[in-house]
Amino acid sequence: MNDHTRFDAFGTLTEPATLTIQRLLPGPIERVWAYLTDGELRRQWLAAGAMKLEVGAPFELVWRNDELTLPAGQRPDGFGPEQRMPSRITELDPPRKLGFTWRDSGDVTITLEPKGDQVLLTMVHRRLPERGALLMVGAGWHTHLDILVVRLSGREPPPYWDKWTRLKAEYDRRLPT
Repeated sequence: MNDHTRFDAFGTLTEPATLTIQRLLPGPIERVWAYLTDGELRRQWLAAGAMKLEVGAPFELVWRNDELTLPAGQRPDGFGPEQRMPSRITELDPPRKLGFTWRDSGDVTITLEPKGDQVLLTMVHRRLPERGALLMVGAGWHTHLDILVVRLSGREPPPYWDKWTRLKAEYDRRLPT
């Protein structure tokens, strides 16, 4: 396993406005795909929302980060109990690739690649508009993907908001200004 597939590896800037994060997950690939595309499974690590698996199909991501872990930790000022984001599927190749829009912060592509009994997930978030968005998105994806690893492993994750807050500060330290 390389540094990018460690449980808690940091995302890297692969271009000035593009964040890439990888995680090695317990397989099989169909199980991981379900956690990406099934709203009830996705809400356990990222955000709820029904998704019609068709290029061009709209869907809404509904974050309730306070419900991801027990306890949730201390929610930072400026965040409500729920956030909603209209999105649209831009790429689809089940069970290997899912691409979608990310409101005013670019687009996301998630690819899955079988690696024995594990699955390499690569998340690429492109066209992040500015450094503040990059820090928020970096800490968010990092925390959410770590929760996915833990959930797929049958364990309970640490408090969401406490980890997100620590990671936002660490991304601020690591990423160029």
